[in-house]
Amino acid sequence: MSEPKPPTPIPGDTYKGWLFKWTNYIKGYQRRWFVLSNGLLSYYRTQAEMGHTCRGTINLATANITVEDSCNFVISNGGAQTYHLKASSEVERQRWITALELAKAKAVRMQLESDDSGDDCPAVPPTSGQGGGCRNSEIQSTLRTLSSKVEDLTTCNDLIVKHGSALQRSLSELEGIRVGGDMGEKIRQVTERATLFRITSNAMINACRDFLSLAQNHSKRWQKALQTERDQRIRLEETLEQLAKQHNHLERAFRGATVLPPSFSNPALGNKAGVSGKGDASDEDDDNEFFDAMEDPAEFITVPADPKYHRRSGSNVSGISSEIGMDDQSFDELSLASNPESPQPLELEPVRQRRTRIPDKPNYYLNLWSIMKNCIGKELSKIPMPVNFNEPISMLQRLSEDLEYYELLDKAAKCQSSLEQMCYVAAFTVSSYSTTVHRTGKPFNPLLGETFELDRLRECGYRSLCEQVSHHPPAAAHHALSEKGWTLRQEITLASKFRGKYLSIMPLGSIQCLFDKSNNHYSWKKVTTTVHNIIVGKLWIDQSGEIDVVNHRTGDRCHLKFAPYSYFSRDVPRKVTGVVTDKDGKAHYVLSGTWDEKMEFSRVMQSSKGENGTEGKQRTVYQTLKAKEIWRKNPLPEGAENMYYFSSLALSLNEPEEGVAPTDSRRRPDQRLMEDGRWDEANAEKQRLEEKQRTARREREREAVKAASPPDEGAHQDNHHALWFEKLDDPVSGETLHVYKGGYWEAKDQGSWDMCPDIF
Repeated sequence: MSEPKPPTPIPGDTYKGWLFKWTNYIKGYQRRWFVLSNGLLSYYRTQAEMGHTCRGTINLATANITVEDSCNFVISNGGAQTYHLKASSEVERQRWITALELAKAKAVRMQLESDDSGDDCPAVPPTSGQGGGCRNSEIQSTLRTLSSKVEDLTTCNDLIVKHGSALQRSLSELEGIRVGGDMGEKIRQVTERATLFRITSNAMINACRDFLSLAQNHSKRWQKALQTERDQRIRLEETLEQLAKQHNHLERAFRGATVLPPSFSNPALGNKAGVSGKGDASDEDDDNEFFDAMEDPAEFITVPADPKYHRRSGSNVSGISSEIGMDDQSFDELSLASNPESPQPLELEPVRQRRTRIPDKPNYYLNLWSIMKNCIGKELSKIPMPVNFNEPISMLQRLSEDLEYYELLDKAAKCQSSLEQMCYVAAFTVSSYSTTVHRTGKPFNPLLGETFELDRLRECGYRSLCEQVSHHPPAAAHHALSEKGWTLRQEITLASKFRGKYLSIMPLGSIQCLFDKSNNHYSWKKVTTTVHNIIVGKLWIDQSGEIDVVNHRTGDRCHLKFAPYSYFSRDVPRKVTGVVTDKDGKAHYVLSGTWDEKMEFSRVMQSSKGENGTEGKQRTVYQTLKAKEIWRKNPLPEGAENMYYFSSLALSLNEPEEGVAPTDSRRRPDQRLMEDGRWDEANAEKQRLEEKQRTARREREREAVKAASPPDEGAHQDNHHALWFEKLDDPVSGETLHVYKGGYWEAKDQGSWDMCPDIF
């Protein structure tokens, strides 16, 4: 059936037509109706579906368009969505490519203009129920200017009427007089009034010219802003519609579905789709209408080891290293060390009782979209947010929460084997995410120079210090020292992007752990945190990605994989797997569990290549001893759901303490007001602190410009220097990070804080 040829695309026009879209190996290419409008490419099964059911949409602003051959082309936005399309002819394909490139260029240009207009806005937090305060203030200022010009025009009009009437009377009188002595006087009056009329008319013309110029200039800006708002509203409405359908479909599937779609129940088909890279079957089955997710098969499998490995032997089994050849009794000792029921040493001195409750979270309403609608695609650390989105602790305190399971590092410090020690360090790495499972609130962004100390020397044998060492980009340095023989240091910079459907938080930087006794030096990085259901449904957190924990002294390595959550996965949610290998790549331990509950480790006795996995690769089969629990999450305190889901440690972090530095997060007034439930006052105080920080930064920039002789391009950079940390190159890991230079605890003992800046 032949279709009429669409016209050559014109920039800004909506473009529609039939294309063939790859679905899967069973159905191949299927004919679909595509619509290109407002920088979005959407498709439907038929034209009749356009009014009610969209099968998929891709934003061209972030998409790549690739031509494969004469009729085929591919549109991808970086992995989340990929459309393999085929036109009926080469001419038709070229028409679509032209239309897509024009639409993409326009979408990118509009996004850049939106970003530029957002950057020009003063960073004032919008009040509850009100968004776009920057744009509103600009419009009000323009309206006031135009109103003053209108008043000038009104005044000129009154004067023209007055002087015009006087001139008319003078002319009438001039016509009625006879030539005589009064002639000269009348002519003088007419000349004077004509002059006044001419002056007033010129003023009127100038005022009209100014008004017209202002109106024309602002008209262009308003038209562009209005068009941007319209396009953004259309995109958000379409995204909201898709997410609402997805949410309803998931609820129905969760409540009533007992059979998975064929593409998920047949592993062979799933593997083929993985090979092709075209497995976007999001519209082909009613049961799988709005989803592209596929289960990611495990890279390895474990089976119980042969019974001969469980028998004690005086010699090591061939192929097993001496470190792995220890008997089961040594593992029983490790298990005892990780058993919470094992006897603990008695405390010789009473320790301070920490608080176990904070005021319940108020139930304040906030229009989420009044704030988030202007944040799509932007860096959230540069956008002021009301405290309604926060939890009453700072990012420095959140960073200190990584030490909740410090016992894992205490046990690691006692290990004789570096491979066993790696297991505990890896478990500690996973444990730091357990506090995030219900924590959808955003920590307070620390002010530049803000600090936080966590002194648990008497209770737990360690103490730590955090400092905000940079503001743009925001970066925090952390140093923890334990009496048990380990040191933890990290420097983390958070990058975040709001994508409409979800919020991604990408921690940048490195974490290092050093052990005094063995001189082992470990380093690793963090995975990406994603907040889902920003628009529709209940917010939930997921952790996904891979971590390589490296022992730089021995070359040992642990590769951890955080599996992204999938509604259709047969695995347990929030699964984490890992393999500990030596410098030669030989596996010695396998770790498995979940980042929100527990981790187990088991000793590898033998490994072999097993069945084929994805992409034709063979999965490794590890024969292991019985798994032993190495870490388990502590239960949340009673009533945690009303206290921001804080753990017992988190509840104590913002508890007031005497003797801390004046820059300590506990002294931050907006954070304290929020904890007390006084959110309106907290928002006002947060705005004051942010403005104070901006003023201090401008002052530092002015001083840097004065000090620069001759001026150079670096003179306008923020020349802040951290108080307790210094930036050094680590010769072991080869990384550059802020390292604690000492002096804080000595200053605390002396009560001397004169060097601390006034930031609150």
